[in-house]
Amino acid sequence: MGALLQLSSPALPVGAFSYSQVLESAIDKAIVTDAASAQAWIADSLKLVLGRYEAPVWCRLRAAWDARDLVGFSTWNGEFIASRETRELRAETLQMGYSLRQLLLATGNADIPGGDLCFPAAHACASALWGLSPPLALYGYLYGWLENQVMSALKAVPLGQVAGQKLLLAVRPRISGVVEGAFAIRDEDLSTQAPMLGLLSSQHETQYSRLFRS
Repeated sequence: MGALLQLSSPALPVGAFSYSQVLESAIDKAIVTDAASAQAWIADSLKLVLGRYEAPVWCRLRAAWDARDLVGFSTWNGEFIASRETRELRAETLQMGYSLRQLLLATGNADIPGGDLCFPAAHACASALWGLSPPLALYGYLYGWLENQVMSALKAVPLGQVAGQKLLLAVRPRISGVVEGAFAIRDEDLSTQAPMLGLLSSQHETQYSRLFRS
């Protein structure tokens, strides 16, 4: 359990705190304006964006790594990097993947691929090296994402601390369903269809005033 908490912690030095994953752009465009709209945005992102592609790809990366299928691992890693629609989103996943890989190397885990790793790939490797079961590790991955989204909303909407905890309590129960679905979805049903997310991410690249890098 300690490994799960460490891998899901905001203190994990991968730079997640510096990214809002388009939430800041949604705030700038007045799509997210308060606690209710922040909850709707984050819950929809969990289900429709992470649930339909990022979480299932994490499952495939972890399965390939466990089977020592390096070709399959490399293929899914490349697929995920290619799926990032904007410069910011691509830079984010590569920077976080690089930082987690460096942490693993620094803590004596040399058994990790070289080259560019997306964050889901690096996280899948870390979870295996630290002895976490795939469902538990994916739950931690998604909870870490959720907590970072809430922290971004606290800073940028802005929301109070109590509102942030209420948001966590409201969205957290949905993670289990996303985890279950991620392990069950077929390759042909994977989808990155989120056009508004791509548009807002592109607009964030030239947004006049920003707290976050994405």
